[in-house]
Amino acid sequence: MDSDRIVKLDTAVPFGRPWISEEDRQGVLDVLHGNILTHGPQGKAFEAAFTEFTGSGAHAVSVSSCMAALHLSYLQFGIGAGDDVIVPAMTHTATAHAVELVGARPVFVDPDPETGNLTADGITEALTPNTKAISVVHFLGIPCDMVSIKEVAQSRGLQIVEDCALAVGARFRGTHVGLFGDTGCFSFYPVKHLTTGEGGMLVTGSAQVAEDVSRLRGFGVDRSHGERTLPGMYDVPVLGLNYRMSELQASLGRTQMLRMHENLQKRASNFRSLKAGIAGLPNVRVLDASSAEHSSSHYCLTLVLEGSLGAHRNKLIAVLKEAGVGTSVYYPHPVPRLRYYAEKYGYDDARYPTASEISDCSIALPVGPHVEAGDIDAIAQVVTASIRKFI
Repeated sequence: MDSDRIVKLDTAVPFGRPWISEEDRQGVLDVLHGNILTHGPQGKAFEAAFTEFTGSGAHAVSVSSCMAALHLSYLQFGIGAGDDVIVPAMTHTATAHAVELVGARPVFVDPDPETGNLTADGITEALTPNTKAISVVHFLGIPCDMVSIKEVAQSRGLQIVEDCALAVGARFRGTHVGLFGDTGCFSFYPVKHLTTGEGGMLVTGSAQVAEDVSRLRGFGVDRSHGERTLPGMYDVPVLGLNYRMSELQASLGRTQMLRMHENLQKRASNFRSLKAGIAGLPNVRVLDASSAEHSSSHYCLTLVLEGSLGAHRNKLIAVLKEAGVGTSVYYPHPVPRLRYYAEKYGYDDARYPTASEISDCSIALPVGPHVEAGDIDAIAQVVTASIRKFI
């Protein structure tokens, strides 16, 4: 490494930061001044706003997390012991955990090196006689080619559960992700496109699935508060869970939806500027949408360090931290390399070369709405200078 002085930002820029406005705060206070903290109007309003945003024909069900939405999806479709589910090797562990929790077996598939996404060919090669569903992750908000993937699913009669945790606003051929499959599952963790503190949303094109899932998220109770002739009287015909979202969370999500278009515009602009600012760096590729058909949600900008440069990834992260550039890694290991899955199913690194490269040799850079245009220029200069120290 060159011993030259490290270029630093005047003010450190974190990788992510929740965008909380006065309107958000006032909305939560208004709920606290009222008498309804769950099963109330804010939840319905948030679901309606999310439905309108994602598109015609959608039905939205608010839940406690994206993983809850994934788990509910497999329960709804009867996926269980003896069934296989195709799962990307490169994703958050929650994607696979939801499959494990219903007793099914995740069959891991290596992703495409340009996007980090599953492909129809990769899925087809991994199908088994016991495959019942495909878990599709829109990695970093980059939409998968859902037309070709849906063709594979329909030819085999498979369910599609879309993990859209980083993909609010992502579209393929004009259709919002989450509406191609049987369900789409979204996350509202603090540094996501919108936050409810913790929380998630399940969307589906089926009114019946939405109704069934809304029952499952609330213990399996057969009547909502508004449907009960006598207060407190209901029955429980199915086994359910407590995966509900509170009115406080829903209020925060509803007001955040009002800024979603501005949020996405800032992210897209920051992504384009940062990508242009680091263009030409040798042995570096940026994971990005592959064509105009793919409209990314631009969760972050991820660099993959190729060749010998990849061995310096952790040192480079330390250099960027010292320079004031917040970073992250998506994700620290391919899921099948995580200890739980490696011990249960065994692990062979050669089966997942792309997932291993992304895990071990990538750096995620900030492009969220907390990053100003001037910050982007400075980040590009710092990243360029820092990488050149290791070339």
